[in-house]
Amino acid sequence: MDSKDVIQQNRDYTLFSWSVQSTANPIHIAGGKGAYFFDGDGNHWLDFSSQLININVGHQHPKVLEAIKKQVDELCFAAPAFASKPRGELGKRLAEVTGLSKSFFTLGGSEANENAIKIARLVTGRDKIITRYRSYHGATMGSMTASGDPRRWPVEPGIPGVVRVFDPYCYRCPFGKQPDSCRRECVSHIEEVIQMEGPHTIAAILVEGITGSNGLIVPPDDYYPKLRALCDKYGILLIDDEVMSGFGRTGTYLATQHYGIKPDIVTCAKGLTSGYMPLGAVIVSEKIAQHFENTMLWGGLTYSSHPVSCAAAIANLEVYEEEQIFENVNVLGQHLGQRLEAMKAKFNCVGDVRYIGLFSVIELVKNKDTREPLAPFNGTSPEMQRLAAYLKSKYIYAFVRFNMVWVCPPLVINQEDLDRGLDIYEEALALVDEMMAAPAAD
Repeated sequence: MDSKDVIQQNRDYTLFSWSVQSTANPIHIAGGKGAYFFDGDGNHWLDFSSQLININVGHQHPKVLEAIKKQVDELCFAAPAFASKPRGELGKRLAEVTGLSKSFFTLGGSEANENAIKIARLVTGRDKIITRYRSYHGATMGSMTASGDPRRWPVEPGIPGVVRVFDPYCYRCPFGKQPDSCRRECVSHIEEVIQMEGPHTIAAILVEGITGSNGLIVPPDDYYPKLRALCDKYGILLIDDEVMSGFGRTGTYLATQHYGIKPDIVTCAKGLTSGYMPLGAVIVSEKIAQHFENTMLWGGLTYSSHPVSCAAAIANLEVYEEEQIFENVNVLGQHLGQRLEAMKAKFNCVGDVRYIGLFSVIELVKNKDTREPLAPFNGTSPEMQRLAAYLKSKYIYAFVRFNMVWVCPPLVINQEDLDRGLDIYEEALALVDEMMAAPAAD
């Protein structure tokens, strides 16, 4: 079949997520290498979204592929009641890099967050979970309810017991403050909610290490230490969702490691295997692990601790270390930050840029003074559509949502390819500036 036939067969017989099916216009992906993937017509796309911000070690890394092939030949499946070599080895490795104790393996981030919520409720005997409005924790019913993302609206009311609070969104501070002069109302506000809800009813606070698909919100340096102290004050567990921000994306294994705090529970997926195999994990503290030594863990999944997925994760973690991937993230992250700040100064449409490691976003506005978004919340605009179309025409695969465009390439990218992509971003931003400056039609 040629590329058109492949796309048509996909359209005829499969459903595409988060899409009105008649408008789905997928790219036929046929292969890839490093920071690029190839479509069915032979075009090379620079993957500035790392697919779903998960192909951290790049496309088709030979070490991870070899580990998968080797494990398939040795043992392709084991039920979760069995012990296996890759399961134990991966659990030990995750304890080492996170500073926590034991892992419960799932197939992805949504299931990890579902089980983290369940574990928090089992351990504390409480039922409420505090989450943030600008958040995404997955598409299954519980994790979707815990999300603040507007994609939760069609599935509400969802599960009971979720309470939402505001985010440390300094550019659009809900409390009207500036980072250098505020008293961290984004934390004191949470304490007020805790008191109004009843501390004895709250099992956990669930947060993304760095907010991902809802605006890439990088909190002030003292936010997490204050939040950790707040959890300790009221005996509330801190669940750190590192599904998108973890495993090198910010230059560390966990984004919260930048802030010097240790969560009670970490959830992860995506960069755990760089997407090569489905795998998620709920990593818990020693105290929580000990709770289940003599108390039932009410949870299980047919494919939990899948040996092929665990083998892929082990190889992926070895690539991070052997190829000094985090060092590359930290060096190129500084360069990326400089380029983004230059764009903010140069283009009228760029209101804010936020970045940490190779995890970044450009927020577009109609006016820098008023900060009016260039597209409505959960909507789009001609300008954003033009930007997205231009990037696509240049074979740059980018995540464009709301009034924002993300820059999240594979962590193995080199500076030449990073700059090439950013140059095309600048061309697209120049087109948006032109559209904004054009006189309105009568």
